[in-house]
Amino acid sequence: MEEQPRLSRLRTLARATPLARLRRSRPPRSSWPWRVGTPVVVLLCGGLFIVSAHNSHGTDLRPGRYTDLASLVQGESDQYDALKQRVAQLNDDVQRLTNSVNDSDVRRFQRKIEKLKDPAGLVAHTGPGVTVTLADAPADVQNGSDVDPNRLVVHQQDIQAVVNAMWVGGATAVTINGQRVVSTTGIKCEGNAVQLQGVPYSQPYVISAVGDQGSILSAIDRDDYLGYYRDDAANPLIQVGWDVQTEDSLTAPAYDGLLDLNYAKPLTS
Repeated sequence: MEEQPRLSRLRTLARATPLARLRRSRPPRSSWPWRVGTPVVVLLCGGLFIVSAHNSHGTDLRPGRYTDLASLVQGESDQYDALKQRVAQLNDDVQRLTNSVNDSDVRRFQRKIEKLKDPAGLVAHTGPGVTVTLADAPADVQNGSDVDPNRLVVHQQDIQAVVNAMWVGGATAVTINGQRVVSTTGIKCEGNAVQLQGVPYSQPYVISAVGDQGSILSAIDRDDYLGYYRDDAANPLIQVGWDVQTEDSLTAPAYDGLLDLNYAKPLTS
């Protein structure tokens, strides 16, 4: 009689334990693929990073930003030309409206403006002159020379030295790559180009001056800075471009850019 409750309890446990035993006896899932695969993936990613860094040489591997640079520059240049034409049209309108005003004060100021147009570079000049051409060293010299790379290219101070020497020689008008140089002209290096009035120009840089040829050539020869530049031009390890030509007739067009002056103002406290 005492065995009956025990047998009943064992039967109950026998019916309940198979599922629990199956759960406990199920072999654990194997984790070796993860243990092997994860380090392999990390190593492959690291290798790709190293190869990319080596091939890029510090630049962006996505070439779209570089292949589109030429069209971007061309677009900006076209926009600048359109704006310049618009400015010229507006200046013509202002001149026409001013001339139509029948007022003695206006006419007096107009006479003063006409006298100042020539020294301001707003009148074209034609006559004999001198042209100096500056250029970077040839590609084979740049690639094979151990000289400081800065001596192998033309800098803004080189152009400024030529322009200043021409003014000293009595030039009446100076142009750089066909653009008239005026009192507000800024010559600034920007990458591998030089900016004039905010527009980039690449080498060679053709600098022309209208005036007495002998005086201009003499001023160029006397300039110490240009003497060093000519020495570099004659050095076979440098060979920066230097060429001087006399011209029987040169035309320096009138300056047609913006005339407004932009300047900083102190903040009021």
